[in-house]
Amino acid sequence: MTQDRLTQLEETVAHLSRQVEELNEVVARQDAELSRMTHRVRMLMEREAEREQANSGGVILGDERPPHY
Repeated sequence: MTQDRLTQLEETVAHLSRQVEELNEVVARQDAELSRMTHRVRMLMEREAEREQANSGGVILGDERPPHY
């Protein structure tokens, strides 16, 4: 293998290693954001269920029709 070819391969590996590190950082940030969003959605769903239960005075059924039907 010639020196030029070896240098080219080393540069390619260095470039790819840097890209992998950058992508890993992106994935880590997205994972953290997704965890925060999942937590917030869960809290909102619990809050809404509590609000609906407080307003209806009973258990909420998914197939229950609103009173105006």
